[in-house]
Amino acid sequence: MLRWFKRCADAGHVPARSLYGRVLMHRGISPRDKSTGARYVLQAAQQGDRHAQYQAGRIYELGCSQYQPSVHHAVTWYARAGENGHVRAAERLADAYRRGELGLPHDPARADEWQRWARNLAEDGPNGETPVALATH
Repeated sequence: MLRWFKRCADAGHVPARSLYGRVLMHRGISPRDKSTGARYVLQAAQQGDRHAQYQAGRIYELGCSQYQPSVHHAVTWYARAGENGHVRAAERLADAYRRGELGLPHDPARADEWQRWARNLAEDGPNGETPVALATH
């Protein structure tokens, strides 16, 4: 099955890139597998896959063998993922604003906005509104 996902990912199928990349990152045995997985994830993120965008945020927040940590990139990817309907990405931004993490200021109002956005996503799915926290970036 993984061969099929690899073929689809290599052919440019975005959901396959996203899923195959995440599998390699988390289940790959060698550093090369993990690095290849990160590359697939970042390609899928750039192509708009919200799950890959969240993972791109994690890659840049925590760093990995091929990609150094970058809070600026992490925030950018979390915001894109949250705006595209990824609940955990919106929750991560709410926590970051609440605690002043990821190079963001301690801002309870923005934290509350992202938390409301995450709650709306969890309950109703994306409603098409851009969170204030993102609009002011």
